[in-house]
Amino acid sequence: MSTVDERRFNWFEHASGDAAAAQSFYAEVLPWTVESFPLGDMRYPMIKSGEVAIGGFTPLPPGVTQPHWVSYLRVTDVDRSAAAVTAAGGKLLMEALDVPTVGRMQPFADPQGGTALLFTPANSQPGPAASGNGTFHWNELWCRDPAAALAFYERVFGFTHVRMEMPHGSYYVLEHGGVRRGGIMASPIAELPTHWLPYVAVDDLDGTLARVQRNRGKQDGEPITTPGVGRYAFIRDPQGARMGLITPAARA
Repeated sequence: MSTVDERRFNWFEHASGDAAAAQSFYAEVLPWTVESFPLGDMRYPMIKSGEVAIGGFTPLPPGVTQPHWVSYLRVTDVDRSAAAVTAAGGKLLMEALDVPTVGRMQPFADPQGGTALLFTPANSQPGPAASGNGTFHWNELWCRDPAAALAFYERVFGFTHVRMEMPHGSYYVLEHGGVRRGGIMASPIAELPTHWLPYVAVDDLDGTLARVQRNRGKQDGEPITTPGVGRYAFIRDPQGARMGLITPAARA
């Protein structure tokens, strides 16, 4: 596996009880198209940004009622990573699943309840990393104990980190092979369960937020500007799934 792709959050799925409604909302808000992809005896609604596939829409897993975004973390060996998850106090949520021509995947929960999927693609070549307007730009773990979460993800996945002091407390930037992969922070909303929050890059944050509200979504708080990071805001779609929207700061 390419070290460029290793430990990258490379796929995001919207899980809900009404995929058609979710697709309709995001088609109005973001520059996405949806392509129906054959998957065994079913069709999988795949999200594309331009010509690059970046995610999809899926039903909620059994026993889960809250719509949410699911993050896939690419690893070299799903089974080896799954063993590391349980050894560090995490849980495997079901048996690993092999999908022909797609790959092997294993959903897990970290010790604080944050969920994601381990994923090893059937094709070992690195996938295209989409960037720019309408693409997934960042992934962030909101949790109650960031230091404990950091220890888990470093032990299991070999991440290193850079610590940044922010107004709300310490922020840990996860790195692998010198490449930034995501972040860990204390949840700004105390009552929320631990979860991974994906960010989508947009060229026009204010215009995108206006479309969110016109289409019955909600904006949580005012946009925030962080030097060197960008201008961003948090939203909930009509079904309650959360994400961040960001206009990234220009790179020097």
